[in-house]
Amino acid sequence: MKALLVTAVVALATAGAAVAANGSGGITGPAIYVDGQAYRTVGTPTDLSNTGAPAHSFDTIYMLPGQSLDVATAAPGDAGYNGGRWMVHLIAYNTNYATTVAAHDTNASGDLDSAAEVEAALADPGAGGAVDTGVVKEFVCPVIKL
Repeated sequence: MKALLVTAVVALATAGAAVAANGSGGITGPAIYVDGQAYRTVGTPTDLSNTGAPAHSFDTIYMLPGQSLDVATAAPGDAGYNGGRWMVHLIAYNTNYATTVAAHDTNASGDLDSAAEVEAALADPGAGGAVDTGVVKEFVCPVIKL
């Protein structure tokens, strides 16, 4: 009976770990933009935060509150792409999201959908600008063009 109980507890723990991993992973729907193109991701539970990995070993994802898709600086096939190693920077707006999009959405997509648009907002000290508040996470996550 004791062996059966131990086996059941181990099975439940293993199933719980798989559910937790699946909940934080798997193939997503559209998740990020790279140069105006939507990409899906393959979420993994790999967290590289506070590992001391050098910044140049990551590509940047700009996390944009108020926007459904974040913006990445690179994708597979781009020169210098780091294979899905990401450093996430949280962006704050000088006024609000709508004002920043109105000022820097150069292709009239309704979003900031390229690193160039986000970086233009970051260089703008005015009402339409934005500020990089810093790195909030580092992780591994492959991306797939839609």
